Amino acid sequence: MRTFGISENGRILNQVSAPHNEYANAMDYRALKDLVRRGEGQQIEFKLKVNHPDKIVREVVAFANTDGGLLLVGVNDDLSIPGLKYADEDLYLLERAIQKFCFPAIPYTLERIQLYDEREVLVFRIQPSPNRPHYVVLDPEKPDEKKAYVRVADKSVQASKEVREILKGERTERSVRFTYGDKERVLMQHLSQHQTITVDLFASIANVPRKIASRTLVLLVLANVLQVHPNEMVDRFTSRMEV
Repeated sequence: MRTFGISENGRILNQVSAPHNEYANAMDYRALKDLVRRGEGQQIEFKLKVNHPDKIVREVVAFANTDGGLLLVGVNDDLSIPGLKYADEDLYLLERAIQKFCFPAIPYTLERIQLYDEREVLVFRIQPSPNRPHYVVLDPEKPDEKKAYVRVADKSVQASKEVREILKGERTERSVRFTYGDKERVLMQHLSQHQTITVDLFASIANVPRKIASRTLVLLVLANVLQVHPNEMVDRFTSRMEV
């Protein structure tokens, strides 16, 4: 197995560490077939080819920002395994995209699994990162357009402002303190009756600016009082406590 990392200037470096996730062991063809049979999920993504590397890096970023995972190139969504005829070309395109578009740099390991007729499957292993959130930056001259992604089931979902702030907050080990005031009381009363809430709804029922509602929900997630459920349309927050 070859192991790589990407430096801040994009140069490929040797790495010693391996990803700490459910699929961290080396793989042979039989293990590959067993894995593919399970389908895509929280820690597995299939790509037939590297046709759009600028989009595939979203999966790499999402794995790094969430629980880590495997990106299998040469596997179809119908669970067939045609492999790559010219694996070196696909490998070059995807490695270049990871170097160019992912920030901060994301370590990964790579395995090349031999199939038949010299075809191969590329297995990228991405570990959950201590440096999250990671972003896709397609244009370095437009840093404000950078986008973060997280993994939700078998999808890579763009992270909201709240999720990005939660990812940043999780990097620190200090305890989070908050004041249980009127808006928090309104929030918990709502959750006791309706189970979930959004930022906009919280701002409305608590009669506070959206910025304050957002910050309050982020703090309560970091304090392990609430749990966030990222969604492509709108994030929802639920209680971790009996209310």
